[in-house]
Amino acid sequence: MNKKDFRKAFVNRLETLRGISIEEAAPEDCYSAMASLIKEQVTKRWVQTNQANQKNRRKQVYYFSLEFMLGKMLENNILSLGLKDVCEGAMKDLGLDIHKIYDVEADPGLGNGGLGRLAACFMDSLAFLGLPGHGCSIRYKYGLFEQKIENGCQVETPDNWLRNENVWEIKKPNKAIVVKFFGEVKEREADGRQIYDLENCEQVVAMPYDVPMVGADKGAVNNLRLWSAESVRQFNFESFSSGNYLNAISDKYSAEAISEVLYPDDSNYQNRMLRLKQQYFFVSAGIQSILRHYKSYYGDIRSLPDYISIHINDTHPALAVPELMRLLLDEYGLDWDEAWDITVRTISYTNHTIMPEALERWSVDTYARLLPRIYMITHEINERFCQKLWGLYEGQWDRIRRMAIEADGEIRMAYLAIVGSHAINGVARIHSEILIHELFKDFYEVYPERFNNKTNGVTQRRWLIQSNPDLSTLITKSIGPEWKREPLTLSLLDQKGLTRDGGFLDKLWSIKRQDKLRLAAIIWEKNKVAVNPDSIFDVQVKRIHAYKRQLLMVMNILNTYFDLLDHPELEIVPRTFIFGGKAAPSYHFAKETIKLISAVANRINNDPRIRDLIKVVFLENYRVSLAEYIFPASDISEQISTASREASGTGNMKFMMNGAVTVGTMDGANIEIREAAGEENFIAFGLSAAEVLGYYRDGTYRSRDVYEADERIRRIVREVINTHPNEIGKAEFPYVYDSLLTYNDEFFVLKDFDAYVAAQKRVDELYRDRRRWFRMSAMNIAYSGRFSSDEVIRQYAREIWHVG
Repeated sequence: MNKKDFRKAFVNRLETLRGISIEEAAPEDCYSAMASLIKEQVTKRWVQTNQANQKNRRKQVYYFSLEFMLGKMLENNILSLGLKDVCEGAMKDLGLDIHKIYDVEADPGLGNGGLGRLAACFMDSLAFLGLPGHGCSIRYKYGLFEQKIENGCQVETPDNWLRNENVWEIKKPNKAIVVKFFGEVKEREADGRQIYDLENCEQVVAMPYDVPMVGADKGAVNNLRLWSAESVRQFNFESFSSGNYLNAISDKYSAEAISEVLYPDDSNYQNRMLRLKQQYFFVSAGIQSILRHYKSYYGDIRSLPDYISIHINDTHPALAVPELMRLLLDEYGLDWDEAWDITVRTISYTNHTIMPEALERWSVDTYARLLPRIYMITHEINERFCQKLWGLYEGQWDRIRRMAIEADGEIRMAYLAIVGSHAINGVARIHSEILIHELFKDFYEVYPERFNNKTNGVTQRRWLIQSNPDLSTLITKSIGPEWKREPLTLSLLDQKGLTRDGGFLDKLWSIKRQDKLRLAAIIWEKNKVAVNPDSIFDVQVKRIHAYKRQLLMVMNILNTYFDLLDHPELEIVPRTFIFGGKAAPSYHFAKETIKLISAVANRINNDPRIRDLIKVVFLENYRVSLAEYIFPASDISEQISTASREASGTGNMKFMMNGAVTVGTMDGANIEIREAAGEENFIAFGLSAAEVLGYYRDGTYRSRDVYEADERIRRIVREVINTHPNEIGKAEFPYVYDSLLTYNDEFFVLKDFDAYVAAQKRVDELYRDRRRWFRMSAMNIAYSGRFSSDEVIRQYAREIWHVG
């Protein structure tokens, strides 16, 4: 489609779809018309992809994830179809600003953090590489929540992203699935085998909405299937007629609650039950749908692993193991051993955490009540696994109990995923090493062949080509366009000497400054804080959590602030500290951390004594569309989690791709980023993972000793964190104070404080030499291709899924 044809089709679509002329059209009308035209192009390729997959009987990958943090889709799809110049030119001819049209679209409320963003990057790479890989998740009506900062505190409001139409989705009522909860399992015999029926159960309709995942450069168009919960009985006419209006629609709202919100607050029993219900809902609907499609096109269920790979992204979809077993046993009539062999060869599992609270455990009572047949199967899996362990470790009761899937009144979901999968991977080299030598050491000794590493990756198409077009253009002019398809060739920037070329580095600086001006305008619009675009943009954007240590960054800011007050003549490079991220609604420490950041920002930004040398900003409602402005504008990437606690990270890779220099601990993928960019282009600090694990084992760390020995820390605590030290219970930030001193600083904020302050002084020294700094920036860009999701998906496809 050329520019003239697109312009004509656009005007016509406005008239037929919205009933208005171009002169009357608002940005919302223009968005609907343009998205409708692009969707037409997408769906043609979508049909072609599906037909080719069926004709060639290609093995299919199904990626189950509770989150898919996609970001806005119109611009991304236009880029993938190669229509960027056509669309922008057509809108310009019509006197329209295409960026205002892009702004109309809401970020899909399908994720929160790295887990969901990784899943979205994987969908992008699967489609680009032409691999048949599809996503499976929930169509959350209100997302996680929309974050607002009021009086310095986080306030959660519904993320009503579906308020207007989601033009990309297609509802498929003919493919709906019934999912069953509660009830009683009745056993009977038929055709010489035991049959298990679930009676008196609650039935919920899983309604599928399909969203196309478009591969760039004529890649595939794969499918993301989102399940929405509906009641089997939408309306009770009898109750309504008798005047009981609430009861008339109670079934409807009870069912719909399953797909209302991502991660319901689990501080009460009802919401914990709802979380488990969500997990079974999308797993059961997804696997039933897969097997129904498989039966239509592939036939013999015994060949399932040859044509289907089911990948579970963290423990949320671990119920895939007993659910696939249930279907193979109860619906397809296989015996246990045959069904188990098929299940294990079909399923693979990515672990994303070593944090105990994220390794899900469900009480047996809740699990058995909600999912009685699934519990029976899980119990049997555990019994057989423990028998296997007895054969290996006869008499070692503690070890067997330690490894049991069901023990101490709990179901351990990570263990269920390990036992029921043929491959288990970590997401960074050090993370995988911790899994096999620490967290899952016992399981590694039983199944060494199952464990492997797949370091995370991000898509350069969204995080560089789309979000930083000026930098993308500079790279293409400098080394050619091949890097867009083969990101490892970004290293040509170094091999051709451009990372040492003054002219190239000056252009890099100019692009960075323009990106900073754009972000500065957003900061002024949203926060009414004027920031200096020539200051260092020092950024930490991620989920708010104690182990990610936003608190450490705040303490360094306060230390710098007090230095400037004590030494008015002190000259530093001006710096803008930027935070973003959401706190879980019931996570008091995280919400208090946001309150602390806001209080520090208010104090510093309004203190004329520091001459605007530092500013602090918290950008509310961090999301993909905001991140697309933040990453290109950042000078410093703060990756300061406690060593051994962060599995990998993906934000660190996006920062690197856009030329930010990392200040980081030797944790997660930071280690591999430092190796790739060169240690002189990475500012490392802090305890090593081995040292942290050693302190956890021997218990010798005493945070109060560090506190008493460092006047800087005492002043920060005394003057900001605990402003009422002589009044028990009157601390301004009690959760923060207790985390540091009462509970012995679990994440070593105080222990790493001195090293972190030294690292920040190093930043100040390096940034004064602009040419040197931008050489460091260029080296990070040049070796970021290693962290493209294209590279890691090729590894998954070759080594785990066996698709091509």
